[in-house]
This record gives sequence, C-alpha cells and structure tokens, in this order.
Amino acid sequence: MNEHVVMGEHVVIGMNVSIGENVTIGHHVVIYEGTKIGNNVTIQDHAIIGKQPAKAKNSILKQPKAALPSAVIGSGCTIGSSSIIYAGAVLENDVFVADLATIRERVTVGERTIVGRGVSIENDCKVGSRCKLETNCYITAYSSLGDFVFVAPCVVTSNDNYMGRTQERFAHMKGVTLKNGARIGANAITLPGIVVEEDGAVAAGSVVSRDVKAGELVLGVPARKLRNVPEEQLLRSQ
Repeated sequence: MNEHVVMGEHVVIGMNVSIGENVTIGHHVVIYEGTKIGNNVTIQDHAIIGKQPAKAKNSILKQPKAALPSAVIGSGCTIGSSSIIYAGAVLENDVFVADLATIRERVTVGERTIVGRGVSIENDCKVGSRCKLETNCYITAYSSLGDFVFVAPCVVTSNDNYMGRTQERFAHMKGVTLKNGARIGANAITLPGIVVEEDGAVAAGSVVSRDVKAGELVLGVPARKLRNVPEEQLLRSQ
C-alpha cells in the first residue's frame, strides 16, 4: 500500500489490493481481494468495493464457477458513503458515485460520468463517458448507454417482457440502448429492448414502448413523437 493514504477506523482491506497515491478511505470501508484503486481517489464511509455477487436459488443468472475479476477504480474517482461496487466492475477516471449507489458485476462506467444517489446499475451494463444518472434511477441488466447520456431521477428501465414467467423470456431478454446524447425525463419508463437513438429525448412521465428516432422528442403513455429536439439542444451545438 502507498504511504500517501489517509485511512479511517475499522477499514478492512483484502489481500493483493493495489492503492495509488493520495487516496482517502473513510471509516468502516471494506475493500475485497485484488481490487485496483488509482491515484487521488476518495472512498467514503461504509463503502464496499470488489464484492463478489451472491445469487438467489431461483435467479436466472448462473453462479459463476470461478470468482469474478477484481474491481478497478480509476484515478480521480469518488465513491460515496454506503455505495457498493461489485467485483468485475470497472470505473474509468474521474467517475463520481454518490451515496447509496450500487454498481453490479461486469459493469463499465466511462470517465467523468456521474452516478447519482441511490442509482442502481445492474449486471452486464456499459455506461459511456460524461453521462449523468440522477437520483434513484434504475438501469436494468444488459443495457448500453453511450456518451453524454442523461437519465433523470426515478427513471425505470426494464429487460423482461414476460415478467419472470416461461422459459421463452430467456431468448428475448434485453436491456435499453441509449445512444450518444440520449435523454430521459423524470419518472419515465422504458419497456425491454428499447433503443433511443442519438439525441433522442423522452419527456417526464412517459412510457416508451417503441424505439425513439434520432433527434426526436417523445411524450405520453404510450410515448409518441411531439416534435424534434431544438437544434440548440443537440450535442453538435454544444
């Protein structure tokens, strides 16, 4: 461990953990075996880094035969109080994870992305750079988010049209795809497999049951095109 580490009380650090320079670790933090932490990282009280997943007996996901790779926390990251970063997760540089967030196994989060308070990113997701995932939004498993994606508070995404019944669901399970610059307003819901193309926007409270084309603003239950996103709001105008 680097000597330039400030550590709180009752910290548990597993074997073969790599910690860079100028790292601050709060009280009651648990860092599991093999975790790699870059320079200038802040890990706040009660955070858990590198936890191996545990599966319910009736989970659709099979328990892996071997332990997942260690978690990787890039330089400049902040991990909020009581957040959990699972084994196999990779956070690139300057990611900010707020309090009580959960980032599951085999998730990658691009640089300078903000993961808000209470956000859940389920397993096998890819989140791009400079995204904003705001308070209590839910990113379902097997989702893909591009760069500069905005997801407002309490947005819910889904990946299972069969709601847990029949074996047929396994062949169709698919998360949401939000391409570069996509935006989803507060309390919106997306059905499984939905694609929001570049600069597509979903108004607050909408239920998205079909794909959103590039540069469209959709609204309603179910969501329908209202108009195009104004030119000054497009990524190319920023």
